[in-house]
Amino acid sequence: MQLKGITKSFHNGDQELQVLKGIDLTVEEGEFLAIMGPSGSGKSTLMNIIGLLDRPSTGSYDLAGQEVDDLSENELAQLRNKEIGFVFQQFFLLSKLTAQHNVELPLIYAGMSVSKRKKLAQQFLEKVELTERMKHLPSELSGGQKQRVAIARALVNSPSIILADEPTGALDTKTGDQIMELLTQLNQEGKTIIMVTHEPEIADYARRKIVIRDGEITLDTTDSVRID
Repeated sequence: MQLKGITKSFHNGDQELQVLKGIDLTVEEGEFLAIMGPSGSGKSTLMNIIGLLDRPSTGSYDLAGQEVDDLSENELAQLRNKEIGFVFQQFFLLSKLTAQHNVELPLIYAGMSVSKRKKLAQQFLEKVELTERMKHLPSELSGGQKQRVAIARALVNSPSIILADEPTGALDTKTGDQIMELLTQLNQEGKTIIMVTHEPEIADYARRKIVIRDGEITLDTTDSVRID
């Protein structure tokens, strides 16, 4: 993916708040990137734009060889479902659905047949070591198990990119380390991982880090220099 000159502003009456101020960022296939920065720095806004959940005010964004600026909302949704898997701090599992049915959701949106999506959901729950819990509701799972379901759901459409927003924020240290080891394994298998975190020890799992302050990238460890 390649972002050039990305800005994002929000309006409150006559006031304009510029959250992102000309972000240039290229992420190559197979990278493991951590985005860091203090609260209010713009890192979550950037993640939303990368994930096609929001549009920039200005600038261009090329994802998987496709310029996304002029795509309709339906086209954005199709591209998002195809290319991106999401993992969030709060899991966002549907409480009345089993682990298996939660994992099946992206496949339902993709129009896949019942038998095929059931088989794929079971396959990816096995990958995250939850075979014995696939018929359980989220209320019957631990925090770490819920995050593993969320990761299986993110993977089931075989996206090229996994976006993880504070993936260990709701977990204890031991469970968080287990989730990060799983994400590291997925990266070693070829998945591109982009992760927002405020925890340096979690960011250390990534092979590249960028720091955002006041809407600008101030450090990129690709070249280990500060950006003035």
